[in-house]
Amino acid sequence: MRGFVIAAPASGSGKTTVTLGIMAALARRGLRVAPFKIGPDFIDPGHHTRVTGVISRNLDGWMLSERYNRDCFERHTRGTDIAVAEGVMGLFDGYDGRTDAGSTAQMARWLGLPVLLVVNARSMARSVAPLVQGFERFDPSLRFAGVLFNNIGSPNHLTYLKDALEGHVRMPCLGGILRDDRIAIPERHLGLVTQDEHPLSGQHTDRLVAMIENRMNLDALLDGLPERPPETGPPAPGIRTPSVRIGVASDRAFCFYYQDNLDILEKNGAEIVRFSPLDAPALPERLDGLYFGGGYPELFARQLAGNTALRSRIKELSRAGMPIYGECGGFMYLCRELRDVEGTPHPMTGCFPMVTAMYPRLKSLGYRQVTQTRDSVLGPAGQQMRGHEFHYSEIISDSDGPATVYSVEKRIGNHRTAEGFSTARTLGSYVHLHFGSRPEVAGHFIKACQAFQQERKSVS
Repeated sequence: MRGFVIAAPASGSGKTTVTLGIMAALARRGLRVAPFKIGPDFIDPGHHTRVTGVISRNLDGWMLSERYNRDCFERHTRGTDIAVAEGVMGLFDGYDGRTDAGSTAQMARWLGLPVLLVVNARSMARSVAPLVQGFERFDPSLRFAGVLFNNIGSPNHLTYLKDALEGHVRMPCLGGILRDDRIAIPERHLGLVTQDEHPLSGQHTDRLVAMIENRMNLDALLDGLPERPPETGPPAPGIRTPSVRIGVASDRAFCFYYQDNLDILEKNGAEIVRFSPLDAPALPERLDGLYFGGGYPELFARQLAGNTALRSRIKELSRAGMPIYGECGGFMYLCRELRDVEGTPHPMTGCFPMVTAMYPRLKSLGYRQVTQTRDSVLGPAGQQMRGHEFHYSEIISDSDGPATVYSVEKRIGNHRTAEGFSTARTLGSYVHLHFGSRPEVAGHFIKACQAFQQERKSVS
């Protein structure tokens, strides 16, 4: 098995489109591709999965330990031919400006993978040489598989760029991708449009593959990748016989889940039952808990509000003590009302009395360390977990909310805020937690579901 990381000097390089083209081209050649995404991202992995047919996994050097990342990588590359990990932001960008914690560079070192540097060469000429040279020399422990120029204007432009590199960098130039608006994936306020709303068609995928095969020396890349020895670690732990059924909101409005979170729940004895708050007239039968991930409830607020029977049932179950967990968009759905960016109010489930409102500008972004200040369905007071926030909304209601159970530490100035709202067994927060940072949280949630299950049986 071979592998490499795809990184860029900065965000906005078109790295994801290039990544999808490379993944699709490798899969089209008959290789079994293991896709990964470095960093806290829910959208890119969906597109990876679409073009490879294999579930893409998140790796993260700040939320997750080195051992967890290594185990995840080894477990999901067994039986594959090549691993492709798409980086986050710029190659060395991470948690702060002093270290490379959480960066693509850190992950490449941990996993021993060479880096393919994708450089946006739009309007660039000889200046690409010091740019590429600087990235090559900044961290001598990193290995580079080569550089690929993106958004070039013509074949002559590529020749100019290659000439500029000659004698100044060691890494090979593997080609140049011509600007082509037909291969772009639409974007909006949280990034690319999700694969649920913008599934890559066969024609789009064909264009991506042709882009790589015609404009990149993919053979040279593959030939330069070292073979990794076969993994000999212990087999992955088995999945327990399900003891509870957890409903997971899954549709165009709620689609931000780490696959590992669902896997960890299953390994601890949960049966995952997907349903759509947009379209389902009722919840699935015999549920013991509910999980509402993030997504875009603001874009579908009218449709969510119109499903009154489902909203009422969720509030009823919350009051009855069913364990319910919602994060970011899921938390907004659990509140009383959502106001869209035009200020139009839309009733939500009302499990929490607060109102959330959308804004045209970013309200919060970054890694978060969470310490529980009280017991909750995810565990006891004192337990620490890691995650991130990324949202354009905030709580605006003046009404008193329920008790908070989180102390959330932000990166800048170690500022702490009280967050994580809890009532009965319903917990909601703007923080997207990665259960891999504290796998015990899945077991605590399942125990809460089992307690609710027993309460129902004793009543009946």
